[in-house]
Amino acid sequence: MHLLYPQICFGCGTDQIEKDMPLCPKCIQNLPLTDFFSINENPIEKIFWGRADIQNAGALLFFTKDSLVQTLITQLKYHHNKKVGILFGRLMGEAIAAEEKYKQVDIIIPIPISASKINSRGFNQSEVIAIGMQQVLNKPIISDGLIKRSWSNSQTKKNRKARLQQLPDLFFLQKPTTIEGKHILLVDDVLTTGATLEAAVASLMTGSPASVSIAAAAYTL
Repeated sequence: MHLLYPQICFGCGTDQIEKDMPLCPKCIQNLPLTDFFSINENPIEKIFWGRADIQNAGALLFFTKDSLVQTLITQLKYHHNKKVGILFGRLMGEAIAAEEKYKQVDIIIPIPISASKINSRGFNQSEVIAIGMQQVLNKPIISDGLIKRSWSNSQTKKNRKARLQQLPDLFFLQKPTTIEGKHILLVDDVLTTGATLEAAVASLMTGSPASVSIAAAAYTL
């Protein structure tokens, strides 16, 4: 099977790779880590100052054009490669588990995507990342509480002004009692302007959680 359908590293192309891994150990070691989860008042947290009531925030990797991180995100979102999401989630989980300020997290909530994207893609990439995080953090995932409205359009090519215009009612909280008094870790794949996460935090706050923290797999430079 390996001869017919070889598994290769998306970074260097070697076939010396562990089962169900998208990268070899060397390429994993060379990923552009931000170390933001260990830094107070890091650039991710500053994005939300005055915009969203969050406790902590961070991102795992720097995202730049034509980089390995972009290749991996493309594999996850458009080529149904869930192995990438699991790897991101496990690396994020390990980084978060090492920080005392994240110890109080009760539940993980992935940013939802529209029903049309679920139908075309087959899965929510943020939920796959959350599953990888759960393998390390051993926290429950709630994926059916926060809902993205079906009329909302993709945010990928919009600037911050355009995204902010869609903030009201972008999400709604379907089961507010499930998050009341809970410390929430909100998970997304790529953070650019923060508008989507800002809207999600606003919706979550209607359920009276104890706190909301943010974890993204990649941060766009």
